[in-house]
This record gives sequence, C-alpha cells and structure tokens, in this order.
Amino acid sequence: MINQVYRLVSERQFEVANIDETLTEDAVVVRPTYLSICAADQRYYTGSRGKEILAKKLPMALIHEGVGEVVYDAKKEFPIGTKVVMIPNTPFEKDPVIAENYLRSSKFRSSGFDGLMQDNVFMRRDRLIALPEDLDMTVAAFSELISVAVHAVRRFDSRADANRSSFGVWGDGNLGFITCLLLKDKFPDAKVYIFGKTPYKLDFFSFVDAAYSIDAIPEDLEIDQAFECAGGKGSQYAVDQIIDLIKPEGTISLLGVSEYPIEVNTRMVLEKGLTLYGSSRSGRVDFQATVDFLNKNRRAVEYLSNLIGEVHDVRSIQDVIEAFEADLRSPWGENRYGVEYLTFEEKKERCRKSAAPLATYNEEWT
Repeated sequence: MINQVYRLVSERQFEVANIDETLTEDAVVVRPTYLSICAADQRYYTGSRGKEILAKKLPMALIHEGVGEVVYDAKKEFPIGTKVVMIPNTPFEKDPVIAENYLRSSKFRSSGFDGLMQDNVFMRRDRLIALPEDLDMTVAAFSELISVAVHAVRRFDSRADANRSSFGVWGDGNLGFITCLLLKDKFPDAKVYIFGKTPYKLDFFSFVDAAYSIDAIPEDLEIDQAFECAGGKGSQYAVDQIIDLIKPEGTISLLGVSEYPIEVNTRMVLEKGLTLYGSSRSGRVDFQATVDFLNKNRRAVEYLSNLIGEVHDVRSIQDVIEAFEADLRSPWGENRYGVEYLTFEEKKERCRKSAAPLATYNEEWT
C-alpha cells in the first residue's frame, strides 16, 4: 500500500514522500482527523533545534499530538470508523522499574521517526486507545499534552510526603493550565495556586484558589508541593521562587523543557531537604487515564477547550505552513487543524483549479 508522508526537509519546507507500507495483522491503519501543533514541532519547523540535530533527524514528518479514525484492522478489534487517540511513544522492551517513556530504546513520533503528518498512520494496536464517540475531538487532539501532566501527577503521588494541603504551579501556559486542572480534580480539598507573568492568561485560571503574578507574591505564602511548568529561560526563575516558598521536605516536579542548563540554589535544596525530579512524555497507562478523565469529567473538557487557539482546515501543504505560522503568532493556546480527505478525482480537480503556481497533485495534503 502506497502511503503519502508529509515531511519537513528543511526550515519551513515540507515535501511529500511516497512510502510502500505493508498491511499486517500487527498494524492498525488510522487516518488522522485532528492534529495539534506544539512547541517541539515549532522548534523543528523554525530550525531552532540547531543544525547538528536537524541534520540527524530531518527529513521527518512532524506532529505527535492527534486523533483519527480507524480505516483498517485485520483482526477487527477496532471497528472501521472507531475514533482513537494515537500514542506517539513506541517502546520495544519492558522494564520492571523504568517506565516505557524513559527507556532509551523507545522511539517517539516526530522526534527521531515520522510523526502523524501522513495520509494514513500505521500503528501498533497497543499504541491506540478508543475515544468516546461524543467527545469533542478538538480537545481530544491534545490528549498527549494532557497525558504528560497526568504522568507528572501520578509520579508526584508516588513520591511526595503527606503534606498535600497546598500546591503551587509555575507557568501560565497550556501545561500549567492542565496541571492545575488535574490537581483540583484529584485533590479537591487542597489549595491550588497558579504563578505566572501574563495577566490575561492568569484570568483563564478561574478554577484555582488564587492566581499570583510572579512579581507580586504575598510574603507569608507557603506551599507544600510544587510543579514547574514554565520551561525555557523561565525555568531558572521559577525554580528559584519555588525553593523560596516551598515547605521543608517538599517535592518539586520539573516539567518545563529548557534548551540550556539552568542554575539551581542547591544550598537551600539541602537545607530544606527538598526533592527535585523530572517528568517527561507519557505512556499507555497515562493515555488511558487521560481518556478516562475526559470521559468522566465533561466540565474539565469545557475548561480545556479554552486552550484551543485556532482551528485550521488543511487541504494542502500551504495550509500546513499557514497553520504553523499562525501558531507562532498565537500568544495563548495551541493550534489544531482538521484534515479534509479527498477522492483521487477531487484532488486532481482541486489542483487543476488551484491558483498557486507551485500547487501539484503530490503536494496535496489529503
């Protein structure tokens, strides 16, 4: 079966690759319907990952957040048309201690091998989880991001001490929003505080107990446990504030990705007996927990819909580029795009009528 894969080949440039795929009993074929652009995709798209890394990883299809519909399953475990979320992490071994997302042998879509920008994605069946039919697919499109926060909260629950009456979350972006929402759901009697720097973003956190600007924190405020979701250059400042405000023997969960090393006040870490630990990506158990959470808590789905920056209909590679560029301009939320599927004749007719001088049949995003 010939499958079209839409790969980033250099900064802001995509090309189509025709790949001969084999239909086997182990693979389930999924047609992507809603995909989500995240910061990691943008680092590849804009070329900010650095020339050496790009040289090793490109060409590569981007996007690791998305949902789709099953179009083929030889074993018929997934009926045709079943809505599914696709798990980007692909493990090749099991370890009794190390989770699948931390095994060095695992592969991750759009970070080493092709992501979800394909006509059809050939998935291992253990990398799929069926979604409720009535779930908002635009929200389900960023299940992967939610699963990252779910994973972090699960790790916290197994590591932290009994002091859980107050939580501080640093970072007023998407990850901070989701983490606060999960903490309020799991620990309804605890106080959850958000710390950020952008007033209008903090206004979205209407469900937390208090929202603080990082420049105007009450002097007498203390927290039991903390989650750092700032990332980038803000990671260092966030960790510094957390160390100052957290109670002795608290835990600091590090989720924000920084491209450069940051300084940590180890003197106070030692004096307070703090525990710092990192959480990255997620595995099947986290995705299942995410789907269960979205299915049972529809009020949370309404809150999560605030994270949707824009929804783009994608019919061509140019539409993909415009979606990525729009995402770069968006100060809040993530851009989702839906995929319109055309018949062979419809694609040829679309290209024939196209005014774009570079439009060809092979460049159609099907």
